[in-house]
Amino acid sequence: MRIGLLTEGGYPYVSGDARLWCDRLVRGLGQHEFDVYALSRSQHQEDEGWIPLPPNVRRVRTAPLWMAEDDEAVLGRRARRRFTECFGELAAVLSGGTEGAPIAAKGSSADTSTSEADRFANALYGLAELAREEGGLVGALRSEAAVRTLERACRAPGAHRAAREARVPDLLAVAAHLERALRPLSLDWYEDAGLGAVDLCHAASGGPAALPGLLARHFTGVPLLVTEYGVRLRTHYLTAPDAPPAVRSLLAAFHGRLAAEAYARAEIVTSGNTHARRWQERCGADREKLRTVYPGMDARPFAEVGESPECAEPDTLVWVGRVEPAKDLVSLLHAFAEIRKRQPKTRLRIVGTPAGSEGTAYLGHCRTLAAQLFPDEAEGPHADGDNPVSFEEIGGPELPAPADAYASGAVTVLSSVVEGFPVSLVEAMLCGRVTVSTDVGAVVEVIGGTGLVVPPRNPRALAEACVALLRDPERRARLGAAARARALELFTVEQNIEAFHGIYLEIVSRAPIRRVVLDEAGAPLPFAVPAEDHVPIRWAAPSPSLVTRDGPGWATGRPVRATTPVPAPEGAR
Repeated sequence: MRIGLLTEGGYPYVSGDARLWCDRLVRGLGQHEFDVYALSRSQHQEDEGWIPLPPNVRRVRTAPLWMAEDDEAVLGRRARRRFTECFGELAAVLSGGTEGAPIAAKGSSADTSTSEADRFANALYGLAELAREEGGLVGALRSEAAVRTLERACRAPGAHRAAREARVPDLLAVAAHLERALRPLSLDWYEDAGLGAVDLCHAASGGPAALPGLLARHFTGVPLLVTEYGVRLRTHYLTAPDAPPAVRSLLAAFHGRLAAEAYARAEIVTSGNTHARRWQERCGADREKLRTVYPGMDARPFAEVGESPECAEPDTLVWVGRVEPAKDLVSLLHAFAEIRKRQPKTRLRIVGTPAGSEGTAYLGHCRTLAAQLFPDEAEGPHADGDNPVSFEEIGGPELPAPADAYASGAVTVLSSVVEGFPVSLVEAMLCGRVTVSTDVGAVVEVIGGTGLVVPPRNPRALAEACVALLRDPERRARLGAAARARALELFTVEQNIEAFHGIYLEIVSRAPIRRVVLDEAGAPLPFAVPAEDHVPIRWAAPSPSLVTRDGPGWATGRPVRATTPVPAPEGAR
């Protein structure tokens, strides 16, 4: 079949979110064709270029979210009126205003919520239809009329207090953000030769990546699958704490409504762990649509270490990851001070690179703290000191690869206060290493019963767990073997690809037939590309002797071209 893969700030660019996961998915499903529709985030990302693409990527279309040239579409009087009505309705939903809103029965909260969702959807698709007819809405969304419409909605009766207090700079900031977020409305991706020609749209994240899938579903009926390894709405909440209250309120309402619309229209919504899945439920996703598909990791680089657990240094702890405040290395260093009192020969290897300028400053702070907690220790007056804490990076002569970092220690430690899916823990598990982790994010779900878990920001508990494992080599070996078995069962590339392959077939099998596609011989094909293309048979018209009078009408009647939608027969729904 043909998949329309929708990305934002990631694949196929060299840098970006979910790049590695998307590449593994596309390469693993070589029997399917992929059309990639990518939204870029910056000029730098576009200048870096794309990663090498496999042959089953049939087409790549890109559009920037970081800039947009004015489409120069001049709206007539009727089009301007439609824009004002649709954008005004959208703004009214975001501000909480009741002017023009339908009355919910008996004030029911459920009815009110449904009514608000319908108003948002009608406004969103109304703008999309107008953009399609007029050739774009970039100029209209940037216009003074859009700002005035937003201001009227914020001043309307029933608007939230934060919206009513919005000042002109706040309104300008919100209007600019909405213009960027709604740029996919003005793209020419939704014709029959574009997303209308795929069998399924797969959005690699929520937010802007899911919006083209919603529009393709609205215009051409293409089913939608949404995958979130990090819930975009949660990310928005965490990354906009310093904005003025009015800006936070209006943008949170927009992203919340967009997420709820994507969850409602998608056939299936997948998450990378139950922690993200609970967030999706809170944001309005139907529990029956939710599936958990763990990220797939390549186990091959860790196989040699995982099959040789005896190579570990029995008195060494290892931490691997990006150096940033959320990893709480300060608590780890204080915990290690307690460990050294009980196990004087223990060493700690901190392996990682700083994440941006904040990470660089934090790394400097941790180095200073380590020097204060552990002055250079020497065996005699003429011997050089040797600090038990080392700060290293992967790629050097001692640690050429991540597997070498995990191989150097008997216990892998995670001390984070915030964590999504803990990749470093899975890598350690693939290496057969026992882990001590803080109870954050999806940590407990990942390790199961194969490691020790302690509360975050608790150096004493972290130290006691590490000491317990350092003193019990048999327990370390037993838990390490169990961790490797669990990782190989749940977190490999193969299981991830197999899960999505099944989901693709499930969605397409339930979707109504939108068109009949003809092959070279003029026979109908049920998919744009056969779903099981590796099966050694050719899709061809049945021989006349096999056609019965009771056969389905779509198979025996006169076929039509793919660009002409045809109603699906009742038996195919």
